[in-house]
Amino acid sequence: MTISRRSALASALAATASVGGVLAGRRGAVTSESVPFASAAAAASPPGDVVGKITVGYQGWFACIGDGAPINAWWHWSRNAGQPPSPSNTTIKSWPDMREYSRTYRTAYANTNDGQPATLFSSYDQQTVDTHFRWMRENNIDTAALQRFNPFGGEGPTRDVMAQRVRQSAEANGRKFYIMYDVTDWTNMQSEIKQDWTNKMKAHTASSAYAVQNGKPVVCIWGFGFNDPARPFAPGPCKDVVDWFKAQGCYVIGGVPTHWRSGNEDSRPGFSDVYHAFNMLSPWMVGRIGNVGDTDRFYTSVNTPDQADCNAHGIDYQPCVLPGDLQERQRAHGDFMWRQFYNMVRVGAQGIYISMYDEYNEGNQIAKTAETGGQVPAGSGIYALDEDGTSCSSDYYLRLTGDGGRMLKKQIALTPTRPTRPRV
Repeated sequence: MTISRRSALASALAATASVGGVLAGRRGAVTSESVPFASAAAAASPPGDVVGKITVGYQGWFACIGDGAPINAWWHWSRNAGQPPSPSNTTIKSWPDMREYSRTYRTAYANTNDGQPATLFSSYDQQTVDTHFRWMRENNIDTAALQRFNPFGGEGPTRDVMAQRVRQSAEANGRKFYIMYDVTDWTNMQSEIKQDWTNKMKAHTASSAYAVQNGKPVVCIWGFGFNDPARPFAPGPCKDVVDWFKAQGCYVIGGVPTHWRSGNEDSRPGFSDVYHAFNMLSPWMVGRIGNVGDTDRFYTSVNTPDQADCNAHGIDYQPCVLPGDLQERQRAHGDFMWRQFYNMVRVGAQGIYISMYDEYNEGNQIAKTAETGGQVPAGSGIYALDEDGTSCSSDYYLRLTGDGGRMLKKQIALTPTRPTRPRV
């Protein structure tokens, strides 16, 4: 069972981002220069459900024994999924704020420091998904990319239900969603991804909530070209899959390596034609940056030439923005994330992809998170949002994302100064 499809990719990036800076959590100064918005004249596509919008990656991959899910396991909460999570059996880096879930599941962690049972949610419960999509609506988050791993494996039946859960919540909350295939460890991907789309996922495009761009249903494929053993595909099969989805009338996004353009480091060589076949490119950034200084270096050396390449090839650019690994103390109470919003808007990005919405395994979640040490299990060593001494409400990164979206849409001026208060 895959714990995290992306964590192992961080080691390849030392040449561009200062790894020492990431690990040490150095924070560069946020300047107050005024920079005009980049011209939108080169944009390949008009505004739609992904262009001009904030999209969040939605894992929806948590389950608990007793929740009724076909997988019947502590899916993505525990290393040994047959046993409840505990300090010695866990995949958790951040603890969710559990106060708004009506159905919860007792773990083997000690009670929280404020004396409450240490419980977690299941993504399989409709109320969980409804709560998550309500938070999206309340914070003006436009679109959710539902992650879909190899549906022919053991998690397939649970994933099928999750697609229906997300569809229902998106429709009820006026949000958009689309299917984001992850090809990690998917041996027969070339044929099976087409079969899955044709027989199952295409049906969801009938929903009023299914994301449409340029009049076409949106599909994302994450993982082509990554230089690691879990994604060994050659360029030919990958190009075939991209072309097939386009022939089905889809607008196809590529979740691609950070160094897709240069074809080195985390990217395999020889994939240029594959990358340029996509309608939109969304290069991965988790593990690449960890502080404001890293963000500014990437703006100059990676994001700016990325945007120029996309403009030259008529491709939309959707860079990642991440809140930072909370357990690695990268967040700087929002300054790290806001600097990314500032840089991606001033580079002229056509959309922004938040990685991720509910990634409690990697500590990069924006969904509501424990505010203080009182809300995390005693003795767990898990940090809450106030880890650097600044009190933050559990919804702070949802609100920050909403403000980043306002800046992307030019509803507020481009500013390097974070407008969002940690607490209202």
